[in-house]
Amino acid sequence: MTTPIYLSKKAFADRINRSPSYVTQLKDSNRLVLAPDGKKVDVLATEALILETIDPSKAGVAARHQQGRAQRNGGEQASLSSVQLSLEGEPNFQEARALREHNLAQLAGIDLQERQGLLVERSRVEIAAYNAGRLLRDQLFGPLPQMAHELAAMTDPWLIEKHLTAIIRRTLEEAERLSSADLEHALTQN
Repeated sequence: MTTPIYLSKKAFADRINRSPSYVTQLKDSNRLVLAPDGKKVDVLATEALILETIDPSKAGVAARHQQGRAQRNGGEQASLSSVQLSLEGEPNFQEARALREHNLAQLAGIDLQERQGLLVERSRVEIAAYNAGRLLRDQLFGPLPQMAHELAAMTDPWLIEKHLTAIIRRTLEEAERLSSADLEHALTQN
């Protein structure tokens, strides 16, 4: 195991060839690991954390800035810049960002379709369908006691069929009217 190196914030900024304000930015973004005393910087842990949390989309800009700093300082190379900044084996930042953007776009599309009334919550539709089915069942079985008395007195099969057809048609039309109103109510309630 490597022995930790502790430096002051100013010395750490000099080590990585950055300004002290950059160290403050690292601290504010929780990318600075402090020593147990809370005053000095744990150099190795901080450098590792910086490399883990670097944004690969900014690698070109970081390289240009590092090159400019190196030229200003007479060709000196900072230890952090000498570490390979490639993130081989790491999750692909660009793919993760693209997936996030894709998912956010899909959520925005879903929200738009909901506002346009093209999408509704599944639970509301399931409840409305259940209620419509229960209503239809009740409507069909409701007139049976009355039909039994009427049919018992009939002897002509054609009249029985005509009577049953009329009752069933009337019952289904009533159920359709009621279930349409219930479905509209279920889909529009918030």
